[in-house]
Amino acid sequence: MFTTFTALVLAGGGLRLVLQWQLKRRWDISLAVPQALAGALVVLAGLPEFLKPLPFPVPLSLTLGLLLPDLLLRRG
Repeated sequence: MFTTFTALVLAGGGLRLVLQWQLKRRWDISLAVPQALAGALVVLAGLPEFLKPLPFPVPLSLTLGLLLPDLLLRRG
């Protein structure tokens, strides 16, 4: 069985995949987040609650799943 972390990463990745597909199909646009911003959001999601400079209610695993394509692939 999947752990909660793995399930949320897969759910975030699936959500990103469907969103990207629909945006490309309907309006011919591509969703991309700069790598620096994606990295900063992943770090912010991974910080303990008392160290966060601003509230970020999305869990690390979901953030990682949503932003993984931006962290791994470089768009030209």
